[in-house]
Amino acid sequence: MSDIIIHDHSDDGIDRRGFLKCMAWAGTGALFVLKGGVLTSYAMGQVGKMDTKTLKGELSFVQISDSHIGFNKPANPDVVATLNAAIAKINALPTPPAFVLHTGDLTQLSKDTEFDTLEQALKSIKTSRIFYVPGEHDVLNDNGQQYRERFGKGSLGDGWYSFDHNGAHFIGLVNVMNLKAGGLGSLGHEQLEWLEKDVKHLKSSTPIVLFAHIPLWSVYPQWGWGTDDSEQALGYLKKFGSVTVLNGHIHQTMQKVEGRVTFHTAMSTAFPQPAPGAAQGPGPMKVPAEKLSSVLGITDVSFIPSKHSLAIIDSALGG
Repeated sequence: MSDIIIHDHSDDGIDRRGFLKCMAWAGTGALFVLKGGVLTSYAMGQVGKMDTKTLKGELSFVQISDSHIGFNKPANPDVVATLNAAIAKINALPTPPAFVLHTGDLTQLSKDTEFDTLEQALKSIKTSRIFYVPGEHDVLNDNGQQYRERFGKGSLGDGWYSFDHNGAHFIGLVNVMNLKAGGLGSLGHEQLEWLEKDVKHLKSSTPIVLFAHIPLWSVYPQWGWGTDDSEQALGYLKKFGSVTVLNGHIHQTMQKVEGRVTFHTAMSTAFPQPAPGAAQGPGPMKVPAEKLSSVLGITDVSFIPSKHSLAIIDSALGG
């Protein structure tokens, strides 16, 4: 966990010019490559130094998360700039990703103008499609109606859905609509029933990639960093030889492997949060400008379906 800053640096001395100068080279997000059935993630800062062959697979996609468009506090005075830095990194990849997954908190306050800004910025990504799940900040004013109208067309219920791509099965879940005590995520009975039916017909050799905003494992329940009924959801996936779970919400890279399930949380494109238990509570964390590249990031994945195990390797953008 060396990539996670555990101190809350309150005197960061960041002005707008210095901040943008720093972020011009930092970038945010992660590239995933699925090759030989192995799912590997690379920090975008690594990609330019790597052999093109290493980054090629039968499927590659990018995860970004927690853009928080509309946020303008000292932890990041210009979240649009950092999102654009992430987009520039994605567009500089040697092979354009098949698609992008955004794992929620597109906006800060669910405002029309914030959704507009986010949508306009993402149009410049060189990819065929962007898939979304909502964060709790995207459903503040109208129970998620505007989010679903803009980004959840064709989805079911509160915005869940699934799709297949190059032999892998992707499942987008919504766990931010009925938060439990302390802010814990919740999937709910209707969505769990749908998930059980959705995967029932699939062969056990099918790689499963499940993505949702709040982690589907107990990162730190005291801060609401977990989902109260995730165990039931994961129980429906026990027959599969490879399950990868991608989340956001906590604004830092963490991984956990339980049997055949690999859990991975992504860094934010907006601002970092403290490591679990390292502060009085979760929230935007100010760091010195030179530290920003190590606490913001994106994830990049590639896949070849001839083998059926997936794994994730992750690192921060800056050294």
